[in-house]
Amino acid sequence: MTGTRSGVATKTKVDTGVQTGVASMTIGKALNAGLRRSMRDDPSVVLLGEDIGTLGGVFRVTEGLRKEFGDERVIDTPLAESAIVGTAIGLALRGYRPVCEIQFDGFVYPAFDQIVSQLAKMRSRSGGRVTVPVVIRIPVGGGIGAVEHHSESNEAYFAHTAGLRVVSCSNPADAYRMLRAAIASDDPVIFYEPKRRYWDKGEVDLDATPASLDRARVVRTGTDLTLVAHGPTVKTASAAAEAAAEDGYSVGVVDLRTLSPLDVDTLRRCAESTGRLIVVHEATTFLGIGAEIAAAVTESCFYALKAPVLRVGAYNLPYPPAKIEDEFLPDVDRILDAIDASLRY
Repeated sequence: MTGTRSGVATKTKVDTGVQTGVASMTIGKALNAGLRRSMRDDPSVVLLGEDIGTLGGVFRVTEGLRKEFGDERVIDTPLAESAIVGTAIGLALRGYRPVCEIQFDGFVYPAFDQIVSQLAKMRSRSGGRVTVPVVIRIPVGGGIGAVEHHSESNEAYFAHTAGLRVVSCSNPADAYRMLRAAIASDDPVIFYEPKRRYWDKGEVDLDATPASLDRARVVRTGTDLTLVAHGPTVKTASAAAEAAAEDGYSVGVVDLRTLSPLDVDTLRRCAESTGRLIVVHEATTFLGIGAEIAAAVTESCFYALKAPVLRVGAYNLPYPPAKIEDEFLPDVDRILDAIDASLRY
């Protein structure tokens, strides 16, 4: 754009508000950037949730979006999760791409029937003629000192449900790219965000294409053992691998990213490479995602294993009061104990 000053033509920079290039940002800000980019690229993307408009959400992930896109695209809803998801299904059937925010993981249960009985089944029920591209964002896990129903790890419920994609980001770069991919997907997606990692910072390529929702990420290679984690426990597993390296052990780390479908190929390659696999997650180990990984890996590469697949997770108890949650959640010491146990075989 050109302008004049004292009769001399000058160039005027136009600020479009669109971020480009590589930027350092938190997971929360990366999610915000992913939502903004998707909403700018596609006017059919709408947001629904409790306090997501004026307040910007409990964790401020939607901060500033209502001001930019208006209250017809960033919709504050009543405190009714079933109504949020039900409305989103209706909008999706009318050609929109709704993104729902569930304030806390433990609040999703009132919408459970809508998700498993309707959202997950409509595409299959119609023989693929009807798509319901709904994304349900769920802050997951503990570690923030919250009260009851605010620290659940309920991924196994939804990973068990055919017809849903279930993904879990662990870092800012993946948060940005995976959320954009989830919104663009014609499948319904349960999108887990690690609430105690919202403020972790990292480099984000804002020009990068949306990430695949089908592939795990090898965070660190190893020769003695592989740790498998997702969401909030990827950082914990990486810290345990660093500690094990100080004792002379080479421990790899895999970030699952996708819980359904599982990237069994990557898991098998890592298990065959090291011969030992340990799964780490915040959910209880009983019937958790680790059990399915152990079964899948054992079935596919039994003779390559030097030890049984082990699991490190929360205890099979209701989530405890915040003051003792550190004793409940898996930490570096418990992972190191599992590493020692595996290496003893």
